[in-house]
Amino acid sequence: MAGSTIYDIAKKAGVSIATVSRVVNNSDGIADKTREKVLKVADELGYYPQAYAQGLARKKKNIIMVVVPVLSNYFFMEVLAGIQDEISNYDYDLNIFNVQSNGDDNMFSQVENIIKRQWADGYLFISTHMHDEELKKLQNYDMPITLIDESHPGMDSVSVDNDKGIEKAMHYFLDQGMTRIAMISGMKTSKPGKQRIEGYKNALNEAGVAIDEELIVTGESTYRDGFSEQNGYEAMKKLLDLPNPPQACFCTSDIQAVGAMKAMEEKGRQIPIIGYDDITISNFIGLSTIRQPMYDMGTLATKRLMERMRNRNMDPQHKVFAPELILRSSTDVELEEQA
Repeated sequence: MAGSTIYDIAKKAGVSIATVSRVVNNSDGIADKTREKVLKVADELGYYPQAYAQGLARKKKNIIMVVVPVLSNYFFMEVLAGIQDEISNYDYDLNIFNVQSNGDDNMFSQVENIIKRQWADGYLFISTHMHDEELKKLQNYDMPITLIDESHPGMDSVSVDNDKGIEKAMHYFLDQGMTRIAMISGMKTSKPGKQRIEGYKNALNEAGVAIDEELIVTGESTYRDGFSEQNGYEAMKKLLDLPNPPQACFCTSDIQAVGAMKAMEEKGRQIPIIGYDDITISNFIGLSTIRQPMYDMGTLATKRLMERMRNRNMDPQHKVFAPELILRSSTDVELEEQA
């Protein structure tokens, strides 16, 4: 219902205009049941008054909330380290909210509920991977939000050029004369999984190499959307059991590559492998990888959020980091045997 007013809300909710006004201005003395009823009707009518958001924002809480879908993911933990170190420079406490990713609709409803409750002065969303129309709806609440590992034109964001990272890994293998390159993916239904598969296929297409779908695999484990050691272990076993195994393998995360390397060790077969992220353990096990500046992403995103909280009217800022190929011993094995 376009152009809805507090009069429309009052009529539909069966309350007075004064009650609606007190709810949208976050005044005290309103029963929780009445407040929830009014806010529900306001949502149904598409009523997002700027005064409502500003009134809530005036009650400063000195809290920054980080919203993440999987707390145990290594990528998130390293981004969080940057956030925590940067936020120590400000008079704010850090809260972390773990949303459950049981489907796109479920994710958005949780995130929207967090924003509605106004638990914090600003929000950092890490890899929530919501749809553009959902992020646009969140803009209506007029709350400071900075996105990490994704982007939207109307919100501040800090991300990495994932396509460029995948391209660097694939070009490295292709330059060595390898064309049968496998990809260990996260769940193919997940947004990052789909994006990285697309980047892998684009790199092969540009090189004129035919795509073999049986080389794009994921394990049976769906823990952390497939971005786990177990998933990588299971996926590599599938690849090595193929009648014509791959010459090399690209993994969509370092932690999957850790499992994949274990599978190769057990099978007594080594092929060049490149991961993605450059988490701390990668250096210790000699894993070649595409480095994302995860700590720097957390630091910069926090700075951007603080700027947004001071100046709500500035244009959205977007930073896209360039990923870097880090070569270690995991890509030397097969090349040495061929030399």
